[in-house]
Amino acid sequence: MVSEPVAERAPVTREAIVETALRLLAEGGVEAVSFRRIAKALGVAGPTLYWHVENKRELLDLMAEQLVRRSGRAYAGPDLDQPWWEWLQDDARRMFHALIATRDAPRVLAGNRPSPEAFPDIERVLGVLVDAGMTPGEAQQTLFAIGAYVIGSATEWQAEAERARTQPLPDPADADIDALRAQVLADQPLLLAAVAERLGGRDTAAFEFGLGLLVDGLRARFAAGK
Repeated sequence: MVSEPVAERAPVTREAIVETALRLLAEGGVEAVSFRRIAKALGVAGPTLYWHVENKRELLDLMAEQLVRRSGRAYAGPDLDQPWWEWLQDDARRMFHALIATRDAPRVLAGNRPSPEAFPDIERVLGVLVDAGMTPGEAQQTLFAIGAYVIGSATEWQAEAERARTQPLPDPADADIDALRAQVLADQPLLLAAVAERLGGRDTAAFEFGLGLLVDGLRARFAAGK
């Protein structure tokens, strides 16, 4: 009797572990990401994973790097003849939209540290800002500041989106709600005007406003006369 050949399982790689972790993240949030679940999905014993990823913190760092790559042009630098401030703004915008597209992705990026494989890319990006007139420390702080703003904004956006599923914002065209709002805020006319102005805006308007302030400030400081 000839036995059936047994299909060989593809070898486990660090890339496969990270991709599986990101799939679990998208399906169930950061709490769903565990070495046990990843091992089960890959069909291997749990200890096998530790040959490739030391611990949960390193896994989150690797996941964060992959999420950055998914934004489309991670560490690519400016297009030909594109001003550095426009590049920073475009890059931040791409990252923001990549983060809000995946459940709990901002939580994965918060507090992450780059792996050595990312150092050459970071060096290249820092070079763009140093060429613009920043010191290396200022260039790094610029990336930190924008990164923190993007992560915080994406976290807030996802929290608001979750709340809106059960408590949606009122329809700005609803006359009855407008009248009630005017009655409740009769003694706070500035707040009433602010709410009315914001209700008709895009759900990413607050992010875009703050990003503009950040980039305009950087341009004013480092690109005077350019």
